[in-house]
Amino acid sequence: MGDVKAKCVAVIQCAITHERCTGADCARTFVLRRDAWAEHGPEAVYFVPFTCGGCPGRRVGRLASHLKMVMTKKAGLKPEEIVVHLSSCMVNDNAHYPPCPHLEDIKLMLRRKGLRVIEGTHLSQKAEERRRQGLYRKRPGQQ
Repeated sequence: MGDVKAKCVAVIQCAITHERCTGADCARTFVLRRDAWAEHGPEAVYFVPFTCGGCPGRRVGRLASHLKMVMTKKAGLKPEEIVVHLSSCMVNDNAHYPPCPHLEDIKLMLRRKGLRVIEGTHLSQKAEERRRQGLYRKRPGQQ
């Protein structure tokens, strides 16, 4: 599934973070194809971000089903052409919130719907610096 080019790129944002963050930096870096967006070519379209619905990610399954149905039946895409990014605010310790405690379950729900999942979107330079300083925790495997 990884070598098929994405044509629809969706973002799931933490509901708590969404109370403060518009997702504008994620959209801006998508347009610039920076950070986690670098692998997506010009044919990829940014789908309106949606929230997880609050803990424990109660909207993810329903919205993923709807996204897949609309994109496959109405837009004619194959499921493997749909990619869901979990926003950086969900997967990293940051000023908004620690990493999502339901991350593995959310990824499982998306994969069960047959959707490709990528962790991360926009990388805040301030948050990256705070991780280097030890103020924010690093995720396992993160340098």
